Amino acid sequence: MLVRDAMSTVVLTIGPTHTLRQAAALMATRKVGAAIVHDPDAGGIGILTERDILISVGRGQDPDTEPAHAHTTTDVVFATPAWTLEEAAAAMAHGGFRHLIVLDRDEPAGVVSVRDIIRCWAPARQQVPA
Repeated sequence: MLVRDAMSTVVLTIGPTHTLRQAAALMATRKVGAAIVHDPDAGGIGILTERDILISVGRGQDPDTEPAHAHTTTDVVFATPAWTLEEAAAAMAHGGFRHLIVLDRDEPAGVVSVRDIIRCWAPARQQVPA
C-alpha cells in the first residue's frame, strides 16, 4: 500500500505569524493534528503539530502571543505519494515524529500520520490465526 492510499488530503496551511491559539483552533475545527506552515519570506515549508503546541503551553508560554514560526519544525522530511507505507513508517520511526508532509511536484498534497498508517494496516493485521 502506498502513501497516496493513506494520506489525508485535508491540508491545513497557516502563516508563520498565526498564534498558537489560532493554529490550535484551526486544527481543532479541521480535526487534524498538524498544520503546514508556509513562510514565503523564509522560502520554505514547515510543520506545526499538536505536540509543539502542548510543549509550548506546558512551558508556560502564552498561546495568544506565541507565533507559529517559533515552534515550527523546518528541517522536515517529506514523503511522496508513491512511497510505500513501510517507507513512511520507517522515516517516522527514524526521525521520531508522527506526521509527514506529502509533496507532489513540490507542492503539499497531503499529510500522512502514524494513525493513517495504522488504519490501513489494522484490518490486514486482524486476520491473525487463533
